[in-house]
Amino acid sequence: MALLEGRHSLFGNPALNVFGTADILVEKAKIVDVGYNRVVKKPILRSIAQYVSSAVVVAGIVLVYRKVINVNATTAALTFLVGVLGVSASWGLRPAIFMSMLATLAFNYYFLPPIGSLTIADPQNWVALVAFLVAGIVASQLGERARREAQRANERRHEAERLYKFSQQLLASDNVAELLNVIPTFIVESFGVETAAILVSSRPDIYRSNPARDVLDRHDLQLAAMRGEPKIDAEHGVIFMPLRMGLRVVGSMGLSGAQLSRETLEAVSSLIAIAVERAGAVEKLSKAEAARESEQLRSALLDSVTHEFRTPLTAIKASVTSLLSGRDLDPTQRLELLTVINEESDRLNHLVGEAAEMAQLEAGQVELHLGSHPILEAVEDAIERSRPTLAKHPVNVALPQNLPAVRMDVGRISEVIAQLLENAAKYSPPESPIHITGELKNQMVMTSIADHGPGIEDFEQFLIFEKFYRGRNQRLQVQGTGMGLAIAKAIVEAHGGVIGVTSQPGRGSVFYFTLPTA
Repeated sequence: MALLEGRHSLFGNPALNVFGTADILVEKAKIVDVGYNRVVKKPILRSIAQYVSSAVVVAGIVLVYRKVINVNATTAALTFLVGVLGVSASWGLRPAIFMSMLATLAFNYYFLPPIGSLTIADPQNWVALVAFLVAGIVASQLGERARREAQRANERRHEAERLYKFSQQLLASDNVAELLNVIPTFIVESFGVETAAILVSSRPDIYRSNPARDVLDRHDLQLAAMRGEPKIDAEHGVIFMPLRMGLRVVGSMGLSGAQLSRETLEAVSSLIAIAVERAGAVEKLSKAEAARESEQLRSALLDSVTHEFRTPLTAIKASVTSLLSGRDLDPTQRLELLTVINEESDRLNHLVGEAAEMAQLEAGQVELHLGSHPILEAVEDAIERSRPTLAKHPVNVALPQNLPAVRMDVGRISEVIAQLLENAAKYSPPESPIHITGELKNQMVMTSIADHGPGIEDFEQFLIFEKFYRGRNQRLQVQGTGMGLAIAKAIVEAHGGVIGVTSQPGRGSVFYFTLPTA
């Protein structure tokens, strides 16, 4: 009783839930224990704290039922049993069995007659005491089993969550080299291993999470990939797993400091193999698609060049042949032939210049001389540049006076406006006006060129800015290469703007582009 009363004074109210006492004692032990063998002492201190706390629980029950509330033996037995279940669920089987035996002694001493003695007067109480002890041990085992199952379920859930997160990270890239470089880091972050390394049979490099800590040997990685069997070095905490894609091994994975189940390791290796194969397939598909588009581009370029170059070359050839024929030509005829040669040569030069400019823009080899300028400066320059083409079309310029300056290369943006003006003039009936307007939208200056042409179908509005594409209804009526709008788009996007068109068949089109304000 003196011992129990000492426990009572130490822990305050005996009705207090004392299942957390072990955690309090363990925390105190963590503070006090700072020796070199700290890692070894922690489990011992935790176990001692659990046994002491189990004894405190028994003492607390005895104090409450002897000093505060008078209960019969059945109530005390059930309360002891509940305490045993709580200890078993919280700390495991051994502390629960210890508490069962201690509770049996306390039950006999304090609640079974004769009170205050370990002897039992009534033989029936022997049955009750044995039943209580058996029930306590069985309950401890059941509680321990439930605790283990719950712990395993939680571990499986955590592993499933980590595998899901890891699989989502593997979808972040479709480039094989980039994916292989980040996979080891993903493994370390997702599963808490120390280092990770990946070897793919088709590549010579080893991809590591930490190249400075080279504890995963290349030879072991190659052996795991060649044999297709895992290698586990428990002494050094190193694991090597083959990366399997079905029955085919595509590489191997090495981990150090890993505490993962065999199932998780196999799932991780399979996910990596699938991700690498997927990225490789996507990369091959992209290359095949790029090759196909390149072939189409070459065909389109050849068709366009053949068609567009044939007309001026034919005119030049005919004019030169006439001049060299030796026939007597009057000065007017000679001047006319020379004018044809001059104009068609300029046209050829323009075609070659467009092709070269398009190639430079796509390669990013064009240097922009950016500065703060009013958009009117580029508009006036474009109108002057396109004056011969605009001879039959009045141009109405309506730009607000308070329009802010934009950051642009005046020469390049003038080229864009000139291209849009020439398109409007080509596809609009003679004497129809062309309107140039501007406005400020979301810190961007939008410039619009409206015409009264035939308009553009909805499905073609997304195609006319592609290289060599020309409207299906006008491609045979108006000469051109289909590169002008593609060049304009590349120039505007290089300035950080966008270009587009709105159109209604039979009512005309409005081409617009935006530039950021200075």
